[in-house]
Order: sequence, then structure tokens, then C-alpha cells
Amino acid sequence: MGIWFSLIFAIGFVIIHLLSKQMKFLRVDPRSKFLSIAGGISVAYVFMHLLPELGEYQQEFEGAIEGLEFLESHIYIIALLGLVIFYGLEQLAKKSRKRGAEKGTDKASSGVFWLHISSFALYNAIIGYLLLRGEYQSEWGMLLYFFAMGIHFITNDKALRSAHKDDYDRYGRWLLAVAITIGWFVGVFTELNILVISVLTAFLAGGVILNVMKEELPEERESSFPAFFSGMLGYTVLLLFL
Repeated sequence: MGIWFSLIFAIGFVIIHLLSKQMKFLRVDPRSKFLSIAGGISVAYVFMHLLPELGEYQQEFEGAIEGLEFLESHIYIIALLGLVIFYGLEQLAKKSRKRGAEKGTDKASSGVFWLHISSFALYNAIIGYLLLRGEYQSEWGMLLYFFAMGIHFITNDKALRSAHKDDYDRYGRWLLAVAITIGWFVGVFTELNILVISVLTAFLAGGVILNVMKEELPEERESSFPAFFSGMLGYTVLLLFL
């Protein structure tokens, strides 16, 4: 039963990427409060589900795998690495876009675009894989994962479209949709070692935290704290009761 639920959700992720451009409520000025709500939900999922899951992985691995004791005791370093990598990519894209604006294009260079999209393709493939191979108590857990990551994709799509303009619509969104599908298919035919799953989960957690915070913290984003807090609080309560 789980594989069919995950297939439906994988298709849902693909649809989100392909149709997010048509979501008119994201175009409001000032910034749509939905994006802040989405950020709150994504952060709640990381802190209430993914990070506690990493704690369980770490306890399970301590002393269990010879030669990898450092990783066993420092799985959170992978989460930090995920955050740092996506921060570096964001800065690279921002500087490239600034140079592009000086030349009248107002978008990042082609090289930066492909590096940026390739990194997010890996990010999406991890999400697609964990959709099927993540640790869930029930189908409800998978649904909560789909909901949190789905609205997170909407935020990411808007940010990537802003940085890369028509390049994202022409190539980027399709590559990200394909990456999710590939990740899901890998999950269907391959069951990775639980240590690998813990590393993927940690990397995803760090990436989600950075990708949410970069949209919420800068003053020019005109984000809404009440909306962010409402999304975080509401989803936290939901996670506690399900």
C-alpha cells in the first residue's frame, strides 16, 4: 500500500513544480503571506520530525559501525554541511544575478544556473527517495512529509524563478520534476543502508533550514512573522497529535 501512496505523492510533487508558475496568489505585492506560512510549516517539520529522527539514528549507530565512529557521533555535521552548501549556492547566485543586472539581464549566468539547478536536483532526488524509504509510522506520516515538502517546493520554485527567470521555466522546473521521479524510482528498486538514509535525512534537514531562512530573514523579502509563526505553530500541533 505504501508504494502506491508514495507514487501519488511523487506525482503531486511533479505537478507542484510544473504548475507553481500559475499560482497567482504568489504574485501579490507585498510578498504573499502564504510563503511565510509555508516557511513556518517547513521549519516545524524539520525541528519536530527530521532532527529528532537524526537523534535516533545517532543513538543507533554509536559504536555499531567500525571505522565510521566519527560520522556515527556527528551526524548533525551533515545537516550543517547541507546548510553551508546551500548558503554558498545562494550567495553565488545572488552575486551572479547582480552582475547580470549590471549588464541588463537581471538573472544569474548560465554556468551558475546549471550549478544551482544541479544542486537542487540532488536535493529533490533525496526528497523523492525519502518519500518512499523514509521512516514513517503510517501513511499519515508520509502525508505530513508530502505536505511539508510540497509547500516548501512552492517557495523554492518562486526563489529559483526569481534568480534565473525564463531559464528556470524552460529547463529548471523540468529537471527538478525529473529528479524527484528518479529519486522515487531509486527508492522502489533500491533499499540503501540505514546509515546512508540518515546522511540523506541530515543533508535534507540542513538544506530545508537554509532555504526557508534565506526567504524569511532578509528585510527586503517583506516576510510576515505572524504568518510564519502561525504556520509553524499550527503544523507543530498537528505533528504532536498525529
